[in-house]
Amino acid sequence: MRYNPFDIEPTWQTRWAAENTFAVRDDDPRPKYYVLEMFPYPSGKLHMGHVRNYTIGDVVTRVKRAQGFNVLHPMGWDAFGLPAENAAIQENRHPKDWTYSNIAAMRADLKRFGLSYDWSRELATCDPLYYGHQQRLFLDMLAKGLVYQKESLVNWDPVDNTVLANEQVIDGKGWRSGAPVERRRLTQWFYKITAYADELLNDIKTLEGWPERVRLMQENWIGRSEGLTFTFEVPGYAKGLEVFTTRPDTLMGVTYCAVAPEHPLAAHVAAGNPKAAAFIKECQALGTALEDIETAEKKGFDTGFTAKHPITGDLVPIYIANFVLMGYGTGALMAVPAHDDRDWDFANAYGLPVKTVIQAPDAPAEGPYTGPGTLVNSGPFNGLDSEAAKAAILAHMEKTGGRRTVNWRLRDWGVSRQRYWGCPIPVIHCPSCGVVPVPKDQLPVRLPDDATFTGSGNPLANHPTWKHVDCPSCGAKATRETDTMDTFVDSSWYFARFTCATDEANALPKGPTSHWLPVDQYIGGIDHAILHLLYARFFTKALADCGHLTVREPFKALLTQGMVNNASYQTAAGKYVPPAEVDTAADGTATWKKTGEPLKVNRMEKMSKSKKNGIEPAQLIEKYGADTLRVFIMFAAPPERDLEWSDAAVEGAWRFLGRLWGLLHDAGFDVTAQGAAPAMAALSEKAEKDLKRAIHKTIRKVGDDVARFQFNTHIAAIMELSNTLTDARALTSPAARALYREGAEACVRLFYPIAPHICEDMWAQLGHKTALWDTPWLTADPTAVVDEEITLVVQVNGKLRARLTVEADISDAEAERRAVEAVKDYLAGGVQKCIVVPKKLVNVVVRG
Repeated sequence: MRYNPFDIEPTWQTRWAAENTFAVRDDDPRPKYYVLEMFPYPSGKLHMGHVRNYTIGDVVTRVKRAQGFNVLHPMGWDAFGLPAENAAIQENRHPKDWTYSNIAAMRADLKRFGLSYDWSRELATCDPLYYGHQQRLFLDMLAKGLVYQKESLVNWDPVDNTVLANEQVIDGKGWRSGAPVERRRLTQWFYKITAYADELLNDIKTLEGWPERVRLMQENWIGRSEGLTFTFEVPGYAKGLEVFTTRPDTLMGVTYCAVAPEHPLAAHVAAGNPKAAAFIKECQALGTALEDIETAEKKGFDTGFTAKHPITGDLVPIYIANFVLMGYGTGALMAVPAHDDRDWDFANAYGLPVKTVIQAPDAPAEGPYTGPGTLVNSGPFNGLDSEAAKAAILAHMEKTGGRRTVNWRLRDWGVSRQRYWGCPIPVIHCPSCGVVPVPKDQLPVRLPDDATFTGSGNPLANHPTWKHVDCPSCGAKATRETDTMDTFVDSSWYFARFTCATDEANALPKGPTSHWLPVDQYIGGIDHAILHLLYARFFTKALADCGHLTVREPFKALLTQGMVNNASYQTAAGKYVPPAEVDTAADGTATWKKTGEPLKVNRMEKMSKSKKNGIEPAQLIEKYGADTLRVFIMFAAPPERDLEWSDAAVEGAWRFLGRLWGLLHDAGFDVTAQGAAPAMAALSEKAEKDLKRAIHKTIRKVGDDVARFQFNTHIAAIMELSNTLTDARALTSPAARALYREGAEACVRLFYPIAPHICEDMWAQLGHKTALWDTPWLTADPTAVVDEEITLVVQVNGKLRARLTVEADISDAEAERRAVEAVKDYLAGGVQKCIVVPKKLVNVVVRG
């Protein structure tokens, strides 16, 4: 019998579906374990990043199930978002139709991989059942004071008449219209995530199962900083200029101040100065993306106002600057160009003075010095080190109205989106009553199916009837909120909804959420290390305070899997060519199959549509089957590392599955007819003992590997045991044949989480009636892993002189005796002493 995945895999997938094998009961008495991979956006096709993510989760699920846990492993769809709306415009398809057809295609592909999902818990965020519950949670958080409205700066496309996310602003222009983007103030909805800033920061310390770099990224994003807030007097401007600084030790080095283009002082200047107004408009074209603002050329406009230094009384100029953010601190800053890179660049551009007030031995001869040191040119504070100066200047400023302040980089989460394909925000705007929550018995507020998609403006705002309603409070004519929620909201609580996905009446009933949460193992890309994880942590805490959850952190452990990389190929004209259309030679050169044209071979990089270097998983399943791709994905690199694609390695995985199959079908005898293997104590032949020991050492090693998620070495260990068994076919005794069967069964049981189809089939061929899904994890016999012999290293004065094969239970005295005998030719000076490292080494020290 030849290994044929195209028969085996559909057979087992059909059986699993018919028997509802992977369904999970909440009342199962076994301890719970919740495995979750970040759910996908239904774009229509699986890519290799999906395959890697979901295979890792499936392997963990199968291992934990075998180890005695009741494992929850659900799947759903992060289904709202702009791509569906774009498809509606470009392909004249309704977003709902486009989305659900993509879900159907991707679900079918996932099932071809044999992934152990409880499909009875499947959810899609665009389902009114899901987003209706999300609207209820929104209203609960609104009542709790965790949701509010305020004016906010947004990226505005004046042609499409819509707000753009930062990612939709390309070189200062709307990604679709190409129009220069404006920074406008609009009334927006916000979640008050800053109310949890302290808790979000402090609880990072409890996330011991998270990668350190992810915890650090979260800490930096939250960005707690302590410093000084004070107000400069501004002659001619009664409000003064309030600033915040984390470096009060540099206060004596201030040579100018700067304000954000949206600062009240900037607006005051622009009201009477057309040039200032034009400059502000130019700044607004940068959009609101922090990265764009920080990397843009530093530009400013002299307001004509000056700020009075609070200690020296010196007057310094005030500029409107394009790099100052209204959302951070006070929207104004004191500039110390001698000790800040950004301030230095601006001062050089505008010929402003630079005053050094911090000296240090390692300060550069040219450019700003941003580290600590000793104060100079600072009057009464000269000679103090930076820390002492901070304390002294803070104390001095507190006497004149300054105050110690804690500031945060974290900002409240703006969730208003002027789009159709999202969760409607469940409030009504009444001319008399103001903002009125939609009564909960009227939820969900459903999206209208008859919206028109023109590409200009918000289809909900442009709908002729949907937004017009009566006020629930006074009955007057009113309008619905036409903004929908940021799709990050949808993914901020889905992990909790999976625990009770079929409950129509309750969003998060206490029973299942308390039983299953937190998620024991969360798996997903490092690209979600900040926003998604931060929002999910915030939502968990907020929903706990609203009475919905009993946990305050959503994910106990986090694995961030590496990227799947592949080479890309380009023609001389720069056109990318898909790998399927490329012939590669042994020397690494490549040609285009269509034309024979030589191609440039680029370095390995993340698979992407733009580089056309992706590999279609469906095509590989059709060629090799799912188990081959699973083996390659798990063997090519540890889960947290980037994986480099290799056609040869895929072929290697295919060949190994053939050898695994051959353990039963190429043995030269009927493996299934063999009886139980003897215990180690019953074996007398060395070869048989060695085989028994190899089997159980492999079992022990694989157990250690899976505990550390080192699945590549897990696979390598089984490959090695497979080779050992192949060699053992030469042993013909009944005991050896029984041991062969024991080894083959061990390979099948241990390899099952990696390649479930072939292993379930081989397990059944071995005569087992209970499927591997319900078979306990294999553990090593402790008596079978003890070595009878060990290698003893012998040194003379620290130099290696011999290696001895000795009994594993040798005493220290006997080891010393044999060591001295083995190196007697090197002991002319006489033995001074022997140093014995039990069971490992003897170092004989010779006199003189």
